Amino acid sequence: MTDTTPRPVNGHTVAKLHPVPPELLDKVPAPAAPAEPQAKPSVDVEPKPRLHRRTGRAVKRFATHDRTLAVGHLAVRHSGYLAGGARIVTRRAWDGRSAARYERMIRAAEAAGNLDEAKEWEERGQQFRAARHRRRMELLASPQQLGKSALAGTAVGAGVILGTGVALAIANEDIGDVLVPAMLLIDAIRWAVIIGTVVWGVASMLLPWALLAGLWAVGKHQHTAPQWALPAKLRSGDGAPITPSIVVTAMRDLGIGTLKTAIKGMGDVGAQMLSLIVIAGCGVEVDVHLPSGVSTEEIQNRRKKLAENLNRHEHEVFISIPPSPRTVRLWIADSGALDEPIGPSPLVTDPDVKADYKNGRAPWGQDLRGDAALMSLFQRMLLITGLSNQGKTASLRALALWLAFDPRVEFRIGDLKGIGDWGMFDGLATVLIQGPTDDHVLAVTEMVEDAVREMNRRLLNPGQPRRPLVVIVDEAQVAYGSGAVDEHKIPLGGAKATSRYFRAVKAIHDQGRAVDVTTWEGTQDPTNDNLPKRSREGNHIRSSLVLGTESQARMAIGDAAVAGGAAPHKLRQGLDKGTVVVAGDGLQLGPGQTFATVRTHYISTDQAAEVADRAKQVRSRVVTRAEVVEPAEPVDHLADIIRVMGDEPKMRTQEVLQRLTELNRAEYAEWTFADLTQYLEPLGAEPYKTGGVMHVSAERLLAAVLHRSLDAGE
Repeated sequence: MTDTTPRPVNGHTVAKLHPVPPELLDKVPAPAAPAEPQAKPSVDVEPKPRLHRRTGRAVKRFATHDRTLAVGHLAVRHSGYLAGGARIVTRRAWDGRSAARYERMIRAAEAAGNLDEAKEWEERGQQFRAARHRRRMELLASPQQLGKSALAGTAVGAGVILGTGVALAIANEDIGDVLVPAMLLIDAIRWAVIIGTVVWGVASMLLPWALLAGLWAVGKHQHTAPQWALPAKLRSGDGAPITPSIVVTAMRDLGIGTLKTAIKGMGDVGAQMLSLIVIAGCGVEVDVHLPSGVSTEEIQNRRKKLAENLNRHEHEVFISIPPSPRTVRLWIADSGALDEPIGPSPLVTDPDVKADYKNGRAPWGQDLRGDAALMSLFQRMLLITGLSNQGKTASLRALALWLAFDPRVEFRIGDLKGIGDWGMFDGLATVLIQGPTDDHVLAVTEMVEDAVREMNRRLLNPGQPRRPLVVIVDEAQVAYGSGAVDEHKIPLGGAKATSRYFRAVKAIHDQGRAVDVTTWEGTQDPTNDNLPKRSREGNHIRSSLVLGTESQARMAIGDAAVAGGAAPHKLRQGLDKGTVVVAGDGLQLGPGQTFATVRTHYISTDQAAEVADRAKQVRSRVVTRAEVVEPAEPVDHLADIIRVMGDEPKMRTQEVLQRLTELNRAEYAEWTFADLTQYLEPLGAEPYKTGGVMHVSAERLLAAVLHRSLDAGE
């Protein structure tokens, strides 16, 4: 039995269909054959892009092409130049015709807290308005004056023309010549009109283009185009010229709230803070007067950020404090200029160089302004310090090489490095000690102590003539840091009053200047241990190459110089070799200036040897001695006497004794004329009298050497 109960389907109740009887199936018409489905396209075949898609891609390629971007930048850049130039010229014209400039200056001065300057600008504005009112009143009265002047001029001109015609008619005895001047004037007017018509036509075509070219030039000079449209070099700022707007923007963006607020209150005339920007050597210099509430120290502490704001590296911006209150002086180098070497030293290039200890100045290098840095060494103690291998010895040696051309100056040199940096002074210095050992420290200490004894002798005999004595100790930190003691257990080095070297240097610092006895010291990587405070502060000239820390900079050149902007610790190690920050009175400094930065001339060791040879030609021969204790050897007195005589055929016995003492003080310091005669007489080379003075003969000495050699051969 078939079930016909309705059942729910998809939520709806439907009746169940009964089966169709077989006999009725034959009467049902057959259904029509379904149409064949169309073949679907293969998935491997990509459909052809639509027209709008192809067009969009082409437009995108065109818009992003390098040439399109270049042309777009070019168009925007030059349009910006033109629009910016028009804006600047309009602004200038408006400032020239109105009192807007004075109003801006008044607001700027008030924002900077400078009420006196605001009052001055207000007075200038009132004077401008009064003058403008007077001109306008004169302009109102000018038509009447112009009419009267025109009538008077016409009458006078007509009279002159008529008079000229009458005179011409009388001279030519022709009444018709009376009108000749008038006709000439009429022809001149006609030709002027013709020429003016032609010129005006050309000018009317060229004048708009000339005006546009002028506006474009103004905009290009001021870089008024958008930053992204400027050339890459100007867009990055590298090498861009320093302008007032660049300096003011750099100051505004230092992150000092008070300064930023004050500059914003000045409107677009923040350049009110600036002095004129002047060319100074390989850069520019400008003074910035800070608003109230901003200290110079805050600017100094942001040197790196200020340099970056000016599109410069930190070492290309130097900040100093001029005498004016609340003012910083910026020296901004041309991009990359400080990486270029300066020229050679005049000592190398000038074969006729001369030196004068008292009145001359040593050509040491160039300051940042590009001027020659000339150092006075007269009666001045000198200290130069810095990290290792930064040019300390070369800088110190350059000063000594110049002074060597003054034959009056005596040098005593101790090089506690001992690698030959001062070897060329053999024959220039009376004492030359080279080496780093304790024996060399002892010899250098005795050399300085001997200079103290010479100083005391001069102080006790002020009327006697004296030669300037310069005692040079390079690598002095070796002496200060030495732990060696002498035979009496007294320390050679150290910073205490018991140190022999320290005591000797201090004694010369105290009184040596008065009698032309001075010390020059070169030290490395200064600390309180290897450069005692009392010793470094006794120098008249304190200079420093690159250092590691600000505390070392204060040790080297003093707190006042660092407070004034000196920053040897900001120099670049390895890149700023030979760049010296100098404090003291050796260089000619400007009013209130406490230091100068000098790029010293580099003189190589080979060049120094050539300069020293030229210096020896202008000096009397000097026998250089070394006071280092060597293994005991028999002293050959005859060889020493021949050595000190050199190429001289004869020499006064007193001078021979003096040179022997300089050669070997320990051996010959006690020798007298009688001792010399007693030694030479058995050799047949005894002194003889000529011109009333006893002399030693070189010929007799050579004969004595020959006889001794023959005796030795037998």
